[in-house]
Amino acid sequence: MSDSKLRELRKSIDTLDEQIQQLLTRRAEYAAQVAEVKRAQDGEQAVFYRPEREANVLRRVAERNQGPLSDAVMVRLFREIMSACLALEQPLAIAYLGPEGTYTQEAALKHFGHAVELRAMVAIDEIFREVEAGSADFGVVPVENSTEGAVNHTLDMFIRSPLKICGDVELRIHHQLLSQGGDLDAVKAVYAHQQALAQCREWLDANLPGVKRVAVSSNAEAARLAAQEPGIAAIASDAAAGMYQLDLVAGNIEDDPNNTTRFLVIGNQDIGPSGHDKTSLLVAVHNQAGALFRLLEPVSRHGVSMTRIESRPSRAAKWDYVFFVDVEGHARDENVAAALKELGTVASMLKVLGSYPDCER
Repeated sequence: MSDSKLRELRKSIDTLDEQIQQLLTRRAEYAAQVAEVKRAQDGEQAVFYRPEREANVLRRVAERNQGPLSDAVMVRLFREIMSACLALEQPLAIAYLGPEGTYTQEAALKHFGHAVELRAMVAIDEIFREVEAGSADFGVVPVENSTEGAVNHTLDMFIRSPLKICGDVELRIHHQLLSQGGDLDAVKAVYAHQQALAQCREWLDANLPGVKRVAVSSNAEAARLAAQEPGIAAIASDAAAGMYQLDLVAGNIEDDPNNTTRFLVIGNQDIGPSGHDKTSLLVAVHNQAGALFRLLEPVSRHGVSMTRIESRPSRAAKWDYVFFVDVEGHARDENVAAALKELGTVASMLKVLGSYPDCER
């Protein structure tokens, strides 16, 4: 390629950059005007963050994308634009399971973008309390992993919490083995969250047999400890490696290459229909023959697709259980509303945890 052609291409890029910047400025100005209109209409009750609106915008971004950037890259770019513009209307405070460098923090940034105030909490119940008290607008908590199943602490919190599910995030999990120096032979102990240890069990058995494994509160905490003591290796993320200045011992050591964790966004907000939604339910039944069938039958008869069911002890009586159920559709959809109405007549307790945009669509 000749120098003149290269200069011509770079000049075209510079022109486009200027146009993009001008358009971003205009978008931000419109966002600020939207905030003014909302405050004039609703005062202190104004709602600035609308997940259903954002979901539709991002779906349209993916639908009209023609490359060469992938849909995922294009959506991520627009997520950051929307995050920055929303911060002009009202900066959001997001509580997540800390410390810094956890996958929960990564999930929070994937969902909300970087123009938010992140607040690290040391436990899942503290995230719920922070949002319930109004100290944070939303919280992000892990709920299930594709290989290790449900995060029971999160499910149990919904039994007694008034918070709603406002969204969900799926994050592909790649575990890195990190240490000072990055020497596999120098590893005397492996620290990680118990779920991460389980997700890397086969790799650890094959490559570090007999090496002590220590479960800690989070993978980021494991990285922090590894940065303080030679001989400790941590299973953690790429972000944690940079944050705690650790070297890579081995990369992508998870046993399942499709290892994925789902996170829930919790808050006090009712989310409107986006057109592609899911609804989460908490349902209780008495320990009687056929009780579970009577719960599932109305869902099936009204053509509602159930995508997930988990059971947990109710803690109210011996052998009594509550069920966490995800179904396709919004609680305001005609068929879902009909199924819920009938379900309420056969269940001993029915709680709609929330309807929200389906992150898988």
